[in-house]
Amino acid sequence: MTTTRSPGHYTYVLRCSDGSFYTGYTTDVERRVREHDEGDGAKYTRGRTPVELVHVERFESKSAAMSREYEIKQFSRSRKERLVEGADAPESLDPRDDG
Repeated sequence: MTTTRSPGHYTYVLRCSDGSFYTGYTTDVERRVREHDEGDGAKYTRGRTPVELVHVERFESKSAAMSREYEIKQFSRSRKERLVEGADAPESLDPRDDG
């Protein structure tokens, strides 16, 4: 997992208390996870705390990170599970591939 202290733009995946996944974008992963846990994050995570950070990717630009966020959100649950387990390199993931 990429360090979240270096400057940059991040796409992250949380595992919520109900087992579902939430994907987001931020420039400060620790702060954002804390916000989700405190109920100040996305509406989706408010009733699903505590959350666990399970995947982070760092990008040089906001647009690249947000594009990746959108891409991951299109993945099936099984693809998200493989992503957070590290079974596939991020570059090889294709949202249309459930295999």
